[in-house]
Amino acid sequence: MFQKSYFDSFCKDLHMQLAMPLPGYEAQKKMEPPSRQQLLKIPRTETPREGAVLIAFFPDQQGINTIMIQRSVYDGVHSGQIAFPGGRRDPSDQSLTETAIREAVEEVGVNREATKVIGSLSRLYIPPSNFDVLPVIAVLSERPALTIQPEEVTEAFFVPLRQLTNPENCQLKTIHARNYSIADVPAYCIDNRIIWGATAMIISELLAVLPPYTRL
Repeated sequence: MFQKSYFDSFCKDLHMQLAMPLPGYEAQKKMEPPSRQQLLKIPRTETPREGAVLIAFFPDQQGINTIMIQRSVYDGVHSGQIAFPGGRRDPSDQSLTETAIREAVEEVGVNREATKVIGSLSRLYIPPSNFDVLPVIAVLSERPALTIQPEEVTEAFFVPLRQLTNPENCQLKTIHARNYSIADVPAYCIDNRIIWGATAMIISELLAVLPPYTRL
């Protein structure tokens, strides 16, 4: 059975890792789609919008897990994609950390009072949607009961950390999105779900800062 003391040590060690200099793009680029550098060369006509996502870890009997979502299908660049809960900064948000928590509460029903923030990863600019996103890391003391916001989220589900750290789940895939396809995109393939793009780049940096004993 999974030991609570292990999760407590994980939270403490990850908090310490996040307080150190982050690897940033050097870690993110391992999962960068081949089209991203070309998109970055296109001149920006508008100031990037600020946003944040929440990576919330919690324990259960099998180990450490996090929460991910599949976005609803809509007429937009991130339609139907797998992501962490999150979204655009609201004018009333005092910080991007508040943005991440508020969005997770709204999208999947995370308990705000039970959410303890322990740090953040490097910001990541997303060219297709002109978003500058901060990944916020938090811990929950127990498995949450999820309630999705169907206008924005098709499904919310739990992903074991051991699946994210398993190198066999990192593959090159052809991505079919809206009216185009991209070949040889690095992605995490977990339970028939393909995690790519900005979310995969965020996970790549996350894996780089995890305590060594969590990696397969």
